[in-house]
Amino acid sequence: MIVWINGAFGAGKTSAARELVDLIPNSTFYDPELIGAGLRYLLPQKRLAEVTDFQDLPIWRRLVVDTAAALLAEVSGVLVVPMTLLRQEYRDEIFGGLASRRIPVRHVLLSPEETILRKRIADRVEFADDPEHSERIRQWAYEHIEPYRAALGWLTRDAHTIDTSALTPHETAERMADAVRTGAATACEIVQTPEPTAETVAAGVLLFDEHGRVLLVDPTYKPGWEFPGGVVEAGEAPARAGIREVAEEIGIHLDRVPKLLVIDWEAPEPPGYGGLRMLFDGGLLPRADAERLLLPGSELRGWRFVTEEEAATMLPPTRYERLRWALRARERSTVLNLEAGVPVG
Repeated sequence: MIVWINGAFGAGKTSAARELVDLIPNSTFYDPELIGAGLRYLLPQKRLAEVTDFQDLPIWRRLVVDTAAALLAEVSGVLVVPMTLLRQEYRDEIFGGLASRRIPVRHVLLSPEETILRKRIADRVEFADDPEHSERIRQWAYEHIEPYRAALGWLTRDAHTIDTSALTPHETAERMADAVRTGAATACEIVQTPEPTAETVAAGVLLFDEHGRVLLVDPTYKPGWEFPGGVVEAGEAPARAGIREVAEEIGIHLDRVPKLLVIDWEAPEPPGYGGLRMLFDGGLLPRADAERLLLPGSELRGWRFVTEEEAATMLPPTRYERLRWALRARERSTVLNLEAGVPVG
């Protein structure tokens, strides 16, 4: 399990986290800031110059998840993680990646009054022998108060909030420990599909708009975009599984059985088991239906119609190759139907 302590820069997350480790048995302190510091030595300066915050680096977000999983495999128990996350899509990606590894997250928000927050920032001295560096850090914290305010809407809905205005770090830690122990800080509602024990069969469905663009969805629980679809259940026909998954994921009920376009074998790659992957042709999704499309917030955070070229930048390489083969198969099927005089619907 992870206790993720969120809040504004300067809210006292790290001090409270170190106290919390003493209150939760078998817990370990994990600071993702160290990953950002390490990337300064690993990445070329040209790449580092492209971002102003290491959280904007996809490699940082991946390594945060991978390192957490590796730590828990090594020490087990609970990880206490003090880290500000103000962008909901980054929270989704990181917590979703943890969920896909069966690691539950208790999300806690430390939220002092702004006047208290500003005073705490003003009193911080990070580097006693380098006043200029300390001042830069204080300015960084001040500049992020407004983004923190803007994020409070989703943060307070997502996390268990503790007003720390009048609390010491130890008192804050006691409140967090109590919230975890009593269940007041519940596990985040990120989708966690049943863990496979062998190869799986998965069915994806391609849906198109009037311009021939294909629909992609953005899952919270794994990196990269995906096609609507999912794992075929025992005794279920793959095409029917595709119909069911489309209805469950985006609220669209297909009125006909989709045609099979591609069958691919995904080799096992631990911790994944691999298996058969199928793509079906779901046909045209009219604009009116697309406007009624619904997403389950705990599983999908977005959808888009994209061209094949755009899909190349959004899909992981293996999924993109499947799409390319599926589109070619669909084109051949359309040509053959036209040559045979069969109406194309």
